Amino acid sequence: MPTLDILAIREILPHRYPFLLVDRILEFDQEHIVGIKNVTANEPHFTGHFPEFPVMPGVLIIEAMAQCAGVLVLKGMPDRGKKLVFLASVEEAKFRRPVVPGDQLRMEMKVVKWKSSVAKFTGVATVDGQVVAEATVMCKLQEKAEDPAPAGQF
Repeated sequence: MPTLDILAIREILPHRYPFLLVDRILEFDQEHIVGIKNVTANEPHFTGHFPEFPVMPGVLIIEAMAQCAGVLVLKGMPDRGKKLVFLASVEEAKFRRPVVPGDQLRMEMKVVKWKSSVAKFTGVATVDGQVVAEATVMCKLQEKAEDPAPAGQF
């Protein structure tokens, strides 16, 4: 099975620190993808969520799952540098147990439906084989703006 390291992921996804939430892709094919997020105490969200008991916010777990799906959507596109994948919806999200520093989040996403500009995935996130989150996400593929307006201008 093919794998992608962080350098390859950075060539596919536009996300950067502190919002790149996928460290490695372990396997992928046309119908599924498996990614890893190494959760460390150095991540900025842990300073406020929660100082006495650091817990990875559920929305970031869902975002990490969606980023794995985004890798699969963008991976085979020759002009992917001109595209963005946006999270369009989240359905049936469930959180089973907290994710804390030191955990390794394993995200498995499977294609439910894929049209030209919309892809729907169902997924599960686990830590040490225990389910920590489940969700169905829809991603929307969109062209990047050719020449965005400079900051402060509309």
